[in-house]
Amino acid sequence: MRIYKPAKSATQSGMAKTVAWIAEFESSDPLKSENLMGWVSGKDTHKQLRLEFKTLEDAIYFAKSKGLKYTISNPTEKVMRPKSYALNFTCARIRGS
Repeated sequence: MRIYKPAKSATQSGMAKTVAWIAEFESSDPLKSENLMGWVSGKDTHKQLRLEFKTLEDAIYFAKSKGLKYTISNPTEKVMRPKSYALNFTCARIRGS
């Protein structure tokens, strides 16, 4: 099981979908290409599960209570610097040549 905090998508301006911790099963069955349709499929249905938890401790407790091995991917915190639109018009702004 892999426990991680999802990153912000490129089309998203807010941080709303990055709050919860996600627990997903890692696939143990290799994917196979079907000859008739060309789709990629596998026999492992655990990879379809995606569980959301409010805290990391809840996700770890779930994995331990079910006897599952887990790995944790710690998120990198992004520093948000507040910017003002008015700073574009100040005299102190350094302009490139």
